[in-house]
Amino acid sequence: MEENDFVSIWLEESGNPAIEELTQLNLDVATKTTKALAEKGLSANDLAVSLDINPDEIKRWLMGRHTFSIKIIKEISDTLADYSMKSV
Repeated sequence: MEENDFVSIWLEESGNPAIEELTQLNLDVATKTTKALAEKGLSANDLAVSLDINPDEIKRWLMGRHTFSIKIIKEISDTLADYSMKSV
């Protein structure tokens, strides 16, 4: 996240541990997703096409600017697993 990001500033001022934990979990998912895409030689656009989601939405997720839902985490996981099976 950018240093001047509204959420970061708000978290720094408010110090809400639940929000800090959720933010960190979201960033962890974004980081792991980005790493998995790179390991499979895929781009964010490839993921967008596979999930039939606007590429800008994918970019917001991977930059930590949009919260992942459990549903979308499962869809990403399934999609990446499908790519693994195709390359075997």
